[in-house]
Amino acid sequence: MAVARRVRIVLGAILVPLLVAAGVGVAMLWPSHAVQVDALQTAKARGVVLSIARCAERPDECDRALVKVTAGEGTGTEVDARVVKHPLVPRVQPGNRILMQVSPEAGADERYKYVDQDRGRPLLLLVGIFAAAVIALSRWRGLAALGALAVTAVVLTQFVMPAILTGGDPLLVAVVGSFVIMGVTLLLTHGPNVQTAISMAGTAGALVLTAGLGELFVRGSRISGLDGNGASEVASYVPGGVNLQSLVVAGLVIGALGVLDDVTVTQTAAVWELSAANPSARRRELFAAGLRIGRSHVASVVNTLVLAYAGAALPLLMLFAITGTPDAYVVSLETVATQIVNGLVGSLGIIAAVPLTTALAAAAVGQSQAHATR
Repeated sequence: MAVARRVRIVLGAILVPLLVAAGVGVAMLWPSHAVQVDALQTAKARGVVLSIARCAERPDECDRALVKVTAGEGTGTEVDARVVKHPLVPRVQPGNRILMQVSPEAGADERYKYVDQDRGRPLLLLVGIFAAAVIALSRWRGLAALGALAVTAVVLTQFVMPAILTGGDPLLVAVVGSFVIMGVTLLLTHGPNVQTAISMAGTAGALVLTAGLGELFVRGSRISGLDGNGASEVASYVPGGVNLQSLVVAGLVIGALGVLDDVTVTQTAAVWELSAANPSARRRELFAAGLRIGRSHVASVVNTLVLAYAGAALPLLMLFAITGTPDAYVVSLETVATQIVNGLVGSLGIIAAVPLTTALAAAAVGQSQAHATR
């Protein structure tokens, strides 16, 4: 399909500097040292529970588990592990695979402590089923999508998190990392073509808007970030601390990226198909038709995004319901307000992505009014 030369030039002028800047940003923000805190490092072990007996000294408070260590400290030996009894801690049974914390300096009776169930095998099985389903349905493209997912995991774990922990501004790191993930993911799954370039441009524009709105409303709502899971603990171990408000916005940007990719790719593909069905369609007609498709897509995607954030806060909302806390009071609490800002700002980014991407795609393949009336 013929693509307007002017659009190719504009896309190149937008994307080339953007991707170069993202690469430079990664180089400049790359963590300069390890992020582990020595004082927090503890030995770990995994094992299979052989038998359970009550603690002789405190039978109502703990059990003693005889465990065959399969990995970590003491591999191949049988050890005695202390298991705390608590209504909120699942009971350990013979045959369970468990995770343990090891204190080498402690006495033999206190050296191994139960931490949690070892869920490695069922999770690995789930990953295998997921990968097989993706490849079965999408074949080579599905394999490319799994590769893109692996790249996303690497960028998040090897760049985004370490860069923030070594003092980088969380929002800047998140935006740079998101541009890298966006570029690699779209190129791997959809190939280097004009459709991909339009999707990337639409995603980048919406992502910048999302970051700006997130910064504005997180600060305007006076969200401190202290209510985030583990945020204050993390900040206390980072030299110079972490800007927790910026960290909230960074999480918002990364959370919205996957949905934005989906919307922009879908909109670009819709306009391409509309143009293929009617090659003489004018740009305005393609834009209007693509926007009609986008409205339906946005309605469902926005609902999905808001429900995802609401689901994250569901246990807390249930607690408020039990205590009879008034709704107007609940929504102003930081934990709930953070989810509201995340959901609504992310949705605004999605809404902006639709007309932006649709306009770029229509300009690329649509006929000008003068050409269409010849």
